[in-house]
Amino acid sequence: MTQRKLQKLKWINLMTLIVVIIINALSNTLPFNNITTGELADRLNVLFTPAGYVFSIWSVIYALLAIWVIRQFISIQDVDYAAYERIGLAFFINGLLNGSWLLAFHYGYFILSMVIMTALLINLIMIYYRIDGAHSNVTIWMRLPFSVYMGWISVAFIVNIGVVFNSLGFEDGLWLSAEMWTILGLIIALIIVGYLTTALKDAVYPLVFTWAFIGIAVERWHEYTFLAYTALISAIILGAMALYLFIKWKGFYHR
Repeated sequence: MTQRKLQKLKWINLMTLIVVIIINALSNTLPFNNITTGELADRLNVLFTPAGYVFSIWSVIYALLAIWVIRQFISIQDVDYAAYERIGLAFFINGLLNGSWLLAFHYGYFILSMVIMTALLINLIMIYYRIDGAHSNVTIWMRLPFSVYMGWISVAFIVNIGVVFNSLGFEDGLWLSAEMWTILGLIIALIIVGYLTTALKDAVYPLVFTWAFIGIAVERWHEYTFLAYTALISAIILGAMALYLFIKWKGFYHR
């Protein structure tokens, strides 16, 4: 990529982040379709949805992405520049998908929102692997934003599956109760996240699920005790795994 194209890419990434933050803010201050994201989540009553405070992780994600964007404009390692080049316009596409998902979700197009969420997760996986493939010595500030972002969208993807099922009238059917389906989802997620943690050599990814699973336990503690305990135990397992790997690798990543 030429220096001129790289300069353009910096500004595209910056404007993408600014627009995405504005759209996310408007979705709850206007709000879109006269309902906030939290109110809509409560109305849909998907048991995999964690307590409201858990969604504050978006502030962390956007803060980390802001650091990621700003670092393009300062003197950084050549290996990080290579990673920005490899990502190319993928972050711009990510912004389009992020905003599109919000609109589809708020206006009740839940199947469409599931399609967009799937594309968003694939986009983040692609960005993650482009960073990973740039060089083994890219800094933590290249990896960390997308570890957290990808982890949270992975959680949101599971919630979105529940939203689609609920919207189709399967809140408590298909052979198992909603609680048992959610417990099954927690166990499957635990296994997959445990595998991906070691495959990606990333101790941040499971911490996002730990945060979400604790939130599920808090939200369901009084009404769905078995589900809450399953979520809490899953959170402890993933948290312990992340801590063990952090100590073993002497950092969040092992290369």
